[in-house]
Amino acid sequence: MERLYVSNKNESVRMFKSDFMEFFSHVHPATPLVLYLPVVGYMLYAALWRNALPILVVAGLFLVGVLCWTLLEYVVHRYVFHYEPKSRLGKTLHFVVHGVHHDYPNDATRLVMPPSISIPLAIVFWSFFGITLGRFAPAVSAGFGFGYICYDSIHYAIHHFPMKRGIWLWLKQYHLRHHYADDHAGYGVSSPLWDYVFRTTRK
Repeated sequence: MERLYVSNKNESVRMFKSDFMEFFSHVHPATPLVLYLPVVGYMLYAALWRNALPILVVAGLFLVGVLCWTLLEYVVHRYVFHYEPKSRLGKTLHFVVHGVHHDYPNDATRLVMPPSISIPLAIVFWSFFGITLGRFAPAVSAGFGFGYICYDSIHYAIHHFPMKRGIWLWLKQYHLRHHYADDHAGYGVSSPLWDYVFRTTRK
């Protein structure tokens, strides 16, 4: 039976000399829910009532948005978060962006993306969908945003909730193997789909 590692919510490290920067490096895990669930709700409203799309079309586009998120999650985790820089500055940036999570994986206040980063990125992606997809953009955007919420929520739960049975236990074990056995495999957190597609499951 695989070992499940015990969470320590107080596990942390100071990242910045500036108290201002240090304060904003800690984010409450409910932040994505508070910020983005209302936006997802509005996007669904816009798709169904403002743009008058059939509900089955909205459901299909919503799933496309979720799928787009899972692919982005995989690509960013594999190629950005696990890029190995050579320069001192690069190594410092890498530690701030993701290295701190691997060194202190149970720091409860550093498991979700800070709004100072997530909000500009959300604007960029939702603007891209708006420009390229027209009246279909709100439905895809809703799925994309929901995928992000699921990612941050599942990631927090993996590190801090028991998740003792079923698919939840499987997801927990899958992600903890990435932390404690092989960090060059298992890049999917909310879904292992793209690990299977690109053959980066643990060998």
